[in-house]
Amino acid sequence: MLKEFKEFAMKGNLVDIAVGFVMGAAFKEVVTSFTGGIVSPLIGLIFNADFKDLKLVIKEGVANAEGILEGEVSVLWGAFLTHVIDFIIVAFVMFLIVKGVNKMKKKEEPAPEPPAGPTQEELLIEIRDLLKK
Repeated sequence: MLKEFKEFAMKGNLVDIAVGFVMGAAFKEVVTSFTGGIVSPLIGLIFNADFKDLKLVIKEGVANAEGILEGEVSVLWGAFLTHVIDFIIVAFVMFLIVKGVNKMKKKEEPAPEPPAGPTQEELLIEIRDLLKK
């Protein structure tokens, strides 16, 4: 069983998937940094606020003795929109990578068809010709 697991774990496709997963996670961090550090502040200029902190307050909260807001109910639409932008960037880059890899792959030429044998009609004609002799 250990041998079978080793063969399974060391298959090329599984190792490729693991490497791709690690690189994808690292790339997501880069995109998150890009969105949070560059895109969000630029969009925040439009709203005159930090874009990630934009929210729709449904129920006002009350500050406790330490000054921490308690009981507030709000929709954090700024953070949600930031994550949507992250997703769109990652999805677009992954699309470009897959498209590039597919373009680089050699197009498989269709295998030539095996030579077809004689048809029934051809065999009957040949038998007829042999019988005429």
